[in-house]
Amino acid sequence: MEHPPSLNLAPAVRRSRTLPLLTAQQIAKLTPKLADVIEYRKSGLSLNHVIGCPLECGYCIRHLYGNWGMKTPRLLMSDEDAVAELIGHRYFRPHITPVQLFNKATDPMLPVVKPHTLNTLRLLDEQGLTNHVLVITRWRVEPEDCQALNSYRNLKVTVLVTHSNIQHDGIEPVDSNIAATSLKVLHEHADRYRVILYWRPIVPGLNDSDEDIARAAELGRRAHATVFTGLFYRNEIAAYYREMGLPEPYDTTARRKIMPETLESRILAAFRRPSDEEQPFGPLFRKTSCAVAYAHQMADYNGHYGIRELCDICPRRQVGLCAQAWKAPAQEDVDRAAAQLGATGPVQITDRAVITEGLGEQPRYFLQHGYGFQVHDRSHPHRPRRHGRAEIGWQDSEGTPRP
Repeated sequence: MEHPPSLNLAPAVRRSRTLPLLTAQQIAKLTPKLADVIEYRKSGLSLNHVIGCPLECGYCIRHLYGNWGMKTPRLLMSDEDAVAELIGHRYFRPHITPVQLFNKATDPMLPVVKPHTLNTLRLLDEQGLTNHVLVITRWRVEPEDCQALNSYRNLKVTVLVTHSNIQHDGIEPVDSNIAATSLKVLHEHADRYRVILYWRPIVPGLNDSDEDIARAAELGRRAHATVFTGLFYRNEIAAYYREMGLPEPYDTTARRKIMPETLESRILAAFRRPSDEEQPFGPLFRKTSCAVAYAHQMADYNGHYGIRELCDICPRRQVGLCAQAWKAPAQEDVDRAAAQLGATGPVQITDRAVITEGLGEQPRYFLQHGYGFQVHDRSHPHRPRRHGRAEIGWQDSEGTPRP
């Protein structure tokens, strides 16, 4: 695996505030997944050397890592060491691997975290890397932050602004107007970076009224694209809801995001532009990487074009870009790569995806981003029209509603 020939990671920006480092003894008490600063997720190789967040959104993925009580952000290692570890990681490929920054255990635009966010981006950019880098926030972004984001000459930076309009303080105590303002500021000052409205999580009965949908449509005009998605409702999050006496959104949990069929239909109906043949739903997308690719005028790096029904809302030009780039990998090459990563069964290549056995999410994403072609696990099939979402709220092939 090739890497940039040299690393120049000496600090070049004097930061007015630097977070304190956790000691080795403190790190040893963390769960292994939290202590590991690099984790592969679908939208990219995730770098998380800052952990801890005071925002207390009830559905936060931090519940899964056992650090919900850590409200004050802390460093696991320096920005320089984190970047060196990322670039040296076995799954990192220069100019190919998408990267996500601080999306697991903090918000990258919190005042004490922001200097590390901008410095880490600078360190990556100075390597001449052209990888996608995704920064996801619901906090305040100022014009001077936009100036810094525009200064990176090589990276393809995308800021995704999380906005839900959830009004229940116990579920989301952060005022959604903060994110709405940040979105407008980012869009107004965007030059080299792109900004996306990350409309999530949408939950029936909580933030799916006609007014909520209309607000999202209006906000989407101040972004290069909009992604809409549902709720990750895992066992740990459900347990927190019950402990805090919060209204439980579903009767059961799921390993995938929940987006009921009727809710998606209402959203698509509201965004529909019957007279616009080029963009029949505007720049609206079901998948994060689709929106990122559109914003940068590139083909989707996750190869979603193989799942044709995903493309039925996409701008026609974007479908053409993805179709041109989409190509099934060679069977021999996939067999060899999957075996090296630990596959335990035969590899099948269909007209939708590569199907593997025995590979966890991280090696599958490594293959997926390398080929630009979907890679699925045979034991967790992707159902038609469900787009990799949970079965909750959808009908089976006989029309019977699932719970």
